[in-house]
Amino acid sequence: MKKIRIGIAGYGNLGRGVELAIQKNSDMELAGIFTRRNPADVKPVTAGAKVYALGDAAAHKEDVDVMILCGGSATDLPEQTPQLAQWFSVIDSFDTHARIPEHFAAVDAACKAAGTLGVISVGWDPGMFSLNRLYAESILTEGGTYTFWGRGVSQGHSDAIRRVPGVKRAIQYTVPVEAAMDAVRAGKNPELSTREKHLRECYVVAEEGADKEAIRKAIVTMPNYFSDYDTTVTFMEEEEFLKEHNQMPHGGFVMRSGVTGEGTHQMIEYSLKLGSNPEFTASVLIAYARAAARLRGEGQTGAKTVFDIAPAYLSPLSGEELRSHLL
Repeated sequence: MKKIRIGIAGYGNLGRGVELAIQKNSDMELAGIFTRRNPADVKPVTAGAKVYALGDAAAHKEDVDVMILCGGSATDLPEQTPQLAQWFSVIDSFDTHARIPEHFAAVDAACKAAGTLGVISVGWDPGMFSLNRLYAESILTEGGTYTFWGRGVSQGHSDAIRRVPGVKRAIQYTVPVEAAMDAVRAGKNPELSTREKHLRECYVVAEEGADKEAIRKAIVTMPNYFSDYDTTVTFMEEEEFLKEHNQMPHGGFVMRSGVTGEGTHQMIEYSLKLGSNPEFTASVLIAYARAAARLRGEGQTGAKTVFDIAPAYLSPLSGEELRSHLL
């Protein structure tokens, strides 16, 4: 069986996760890593892996079946996904929820013009959580949907703390409020404010001589990040910080509390507990890369989301095997 040739565009935490995920899927192989850094400075995990300049990607369009984009949603993906869709079928993890419609439109136009296929916003939220919200609301048409994130590292919020003067190292964990989740599970369908749904835990290594109280105040009053939440700031020595906060766990819950028939309460709950956010996201991307290759093989073009792709396309198993073992 011919293997699906995967290209990786961007080699940070997510790109390395994709490389590791390829090794777990026998129907795939790494075609190359494409980077904005000096290719000679990139040290892949895969023996013999080829590394190219991202600017030279077009020259390798015949060598890649699906290009997985591993850049950031703020500035990278809005430009890179439509651009690379000129030459490749592409897949990304664009996660700025409010901008998904415009990103979809841009990728759809680029793919249709080039005769390629693009799958956007793939991961766990958006992605797996999106599917579970859709399934739950389609089944329990009367009720309320709740999404809780954590306990896990928020990279954006962690970066915001590190930009506070006097901060040397920092990490932030988003933590769901147990009382709020219990109220949902009890069928109370509560109206929850931002503060009532999540806590924010911050761990900080201060620069020598820095004013810790000023740092704490700057964090807890930071608009758009911490001011609307109950936020704790814990200062630590650097050695302890590096020992205890060197992983990237995450996870969360999607809940649908609804009623059927004559007011019978029903509850749907889906949860993830992730030891590594980027490695799990990479594994989702790989499954949808398989789907993208199959759909393109059927002649489909344009942009897709997880809502548009049947589950059978994600699995390496045949339809007969799926019906025998999983149905």
